[in-house]
Amino acid sequence: MVKVIIYSTPTCPFCELVKKFLKENNIKYTEINLAKNKEKLKEMITKSGQTGVPVVDIDGKIIQGFNKVEMKKALHL
Repeated sequence: MVKVIIYSTPTCPFCELVKKFLKENNIKYTEINLAKNKEKLKEMITKSGQTGVPVVDIDGKIIQGFNKVEMKKALHL
């Protein structure tokens, strides 16, 4: 099973698009709300080199933003 982590914030519209896309494709994911968990912000920056959200980690492949094409590739859809 694929492990998917989404680093997001509550006010991010692109984060909502990522979650909607995953739900539509029946992909389970773990959401890390950076507004509530500042410690995980460091983790996200280390993994991605990015400070903006969303950052999606699909089995170690890091995808910045709502990139449907890259997410489909990483999820083998």
